Amino acid sequence: MAWEHPDAVRLRAAQRAELDERYGSDDHEPGVAPSADDVPVFLIARDAVGAAVACGGLRPLPPEALGDGVAEIKRMYAAPEARGTGAATAVLRALEAEARALGLRRLVLETGTAQPDAVRFYVREGYEPIPLFGQYIGSDISLCFARDLGVGGAE
Repeated sequence: MAWEHPDAVRLRAAQRAELDERYGSDDHEPGVAPSADDVPVFLIARDAVGAAVACGGLRPLPPEALGDGVAEIKRMYAAPEARGTGAATAVLRALEAEARALGLRRLVLETGTAQPDAVRFYVREGYEPIPLFGQYIGSDISLCFARDLGVGGAE
C-alpha cells in the first residue's frame, strides 16, 4: 500500500492526534520524519467491510546504525475500534514477512513511555527491550524494542 494512499494518510493523522494527546503537541519524534522515500513497505489492515483500521511500515536502516539487515517499524497504529481484534497483530506479522522477504534479519522500533498499551503489545508479540538507538538516544520518553527474525526466514 502506497504511503500516500488516502487511507494511509488518514491512519497516520489519527496516530499523530493520539500521540499529541498523550505527549502534547510539541514535536515528540526526534530525527527525520518517515516519508514515502524511506519507508518502502507500508501496509494497511482492513475490517470485514473494507475500512482501513491498522497500519505499519518498514524503514530500512543504514548498516552503520545497527548493523546489516535491520529495519525500523514506523507508524504502527491501530484505530481504537480495531484494538483487540487482531488487526495490529496481522499488520505486524505481515511486516515481519515482508522484512524476511527483503532479507532483513532484525526489526527494531521505538514507542513511548506514555504508551503502555503499545509496550504490552510488542512484548506479547515477541519484541524485547533494547537500549535506545539512533535519534532516540537521550530521549526521556522513548522505549526501544527489537525482534530477531531468524536465520533463513525461520523464527
